[in-house]
Amino acid sequence: MASIGRIGILTSGGDCAGLNAVIRAVVHRAVEGYGWEVVGIHQGTAGLMARPVEAEPLDLSLFTGAFLRMAGTILGTTSEGDPFDFPLPDGSRIDRSDEVVEGYRSLGLDALIGVGGDGSLAILRRLARQGGIDFVGIPKTIDNDVGLTEVSVGYATAVWVATEALDRLMPTAASHSRVMVLEVMGRDAGHIALAAGISGGADIILIPEIPYRMEAVAGKIEELKERGRNFALVVVAEAVRTESGVPITRRRAGSGSRYGGIGYYVAERIAELTGAKTRVTVLGHLQRGGMPTPRDRLMASVFGVYAVDLIAAGRFDRMVAWSARQVVDVPLADAIASYRAVDPAGPLVHTARGLGICLGDL
Repeated sequence: MASIGRIGILTSGGDCAGLNAVIRAVVHRAVEGYGWEVVGIHQGTAGLMARPVEAEPLDLSLFTGAFLRMAGTILGTTSEGDPFDFPLPDGSRIDRSDEVVEGYRSLGLDALIGVGGDGSLAILRRLARQGGIDFVGIPKTIDNDVGLTEVSVGYATAVWVATEALDRLMPTAASHSRVMVLEVMGRDAGHIALAAGISGGADIILIPEIPYRMEAVAGKIEELKERGRNFALVVVAEAVRTESGVPITRRRAGSGSRYGGIGYYVAERIAELTGAKTRVTVLGHLQRGGMPTPRDRLMASVFGVYAVDLIAAGRFDRMVAWSARQVVDVPLADAIASYRAVDPAGPLVHTARGLGICLGDL
């Protein structure tokens, strides 16, 4: 066992459901299992750059019955301000990574657990290697695109939210004889769209991993009409491009461009080709919030406990992962390098096709 007495935990990148369940699991395992102290670092790496460092001790008195059910993260998080390329008000950029390392050292920590997606974990790993920090990563992202793990914290809740949206849209679609288009998040991957589309009974699912033709989409809608159906449900992942391959993005002040708007493009093209009445719902950040599902609470708890055990065993530069119904650990560098998109030949795509769902390519 490594010589450990005091560890830190931070959440980084976009928020998602289940982060507080991770924090709870880490504290329970560290305090009750090993007698360690746990320090929660606020606002990710931004908290370590602040002076004084923004952090607080975490103990078991914090964890009431409601904590496991809470959305977001009590520690706060940031998805901006890469310490290695930090933007200043005048537009210039500087390297503040040494400040992060100094902030970590000032807390007297023996190891650090970071909960993040592939981008956040890549930054945290680079900081750990630079500063000699013993580090363990836990994957979290609604996109479920972190490599070498079948599950990331937050994904299950995002799928549930999108599925519930389809459940609510279906009666209105049928009542008004409309084609309802639901645009969901997922960054460059179509995991949420595919899983929610299958679960929510979508007729058409468009994901970035499978090129599509609007003629095929229109053909599916016409097929439904011929079968006596007066409505259709369409799910579109935000990273899907136009037929000509152009990504649809929107400029956001201070944060660059983000995906958004493909749902409206698809709805307009459907109306042009079929004459159907279309309506668009963009879920956006609703998929990140809300009470975590049992699945996310479970994975968060498993990952948190296992991360602490990795520290106790002196196994660093690792990421906790879920594979073949087992919790495992993988090299963090390999996980970051192995981006996980939807497999066009995988079981969920096969299932969608078997259910007669149009993926736009036929």
